[in-house]
Amino acid sequence: MPCVHAGLPIRSWTPSTVRDLNGDMGKHDGKRALVTGGSNGIGLSIARLLAAEGARVIVTGRTEAALETASEEGLIAVRSDATAKADIDSLAGKVAETFGQLDAVFLNAGITDMVSFEATTEQIYDAIFATNTKGAYFTLQRLLPLLAEGSGVVLTTSVVNQLGQQDLGVYSASKAALRSMARTWARELLPRGVRVNAVSPGPIDTGILAKKLPPEAADEMLAGLTAQVPMQRLGTPEEVARAAVFLAFDATYTTGAELAVDGGGTQL
Repeated sequence: MPCVHAGLPIRSWTPSTVRDLNGDMGKHDGKRALVTGGSNGIGLSIARLLAAEGARVIVTGRTEAALETASEEGLIAVRSDATAKADIDSLAGKVAETFGQLDAVFLNAGITDMVSFEATTEQIYDAIFATNTKGAYFTLQRLLPLLAEGSGVVLTTSVVNQLGQQDLGVYSASKAALRSMARTWARELLPRGVRVNAVSPGPIDTGILAKKLPPEAADEMLAGLTAQVPMQRLGTPEEVARAAVFLAFDATYTTGAELAVDGGGTQL
């Protein structure tokens, strides 16, 4: 990510700087939404916000424990693998049976793997593209007949789709492909009255580094990421959720766009 220019005053923006992130009760009463990869992280935050604002929400995931937690929060949890055609077909059937139609689809399911160019194998390459790109493509294709007129589709991309970050070549490419798809789908689905946009998170504190790395290594990486953000902090999953839900429901004159939620990292 671009570094902060020397000599510019920096304000340390904290979550309290941002307006209250609690749901606006009843704002989306009666709306029907699907969040793929919605049983944890950013996807779960999107689902929670939708539910807090009155929407009925189906979330997908692959981990039973996470799905159980989502169910306990009142979300409709479905075990589904975005890379499996049978699972995609089954998910579409569940949506049709439960909701009939959808007012919003959040294509959030994704994986990453930090690996150097030299060490990247075909297996790693195929796994990342199968979930992040192919999975999103065929999930939306299968759900297309279920999208209500005026509905919104939101893809989770990433700021690395326009940055050259070390050891993220395949992941970055998969997200760049999604960014391109957002534009193409936005054009192709205009006759159906469906808008397609993307939310592009920067460094977001989802807690995943603490789970994957030793404490010292995680703290060092988080400090390094924070230092590169103009707002001098990491974002929260709830802030990404706000942007995604805005694109799905409130941005009614916006399609084909990508909204960066990155503390200014790709803009300043």
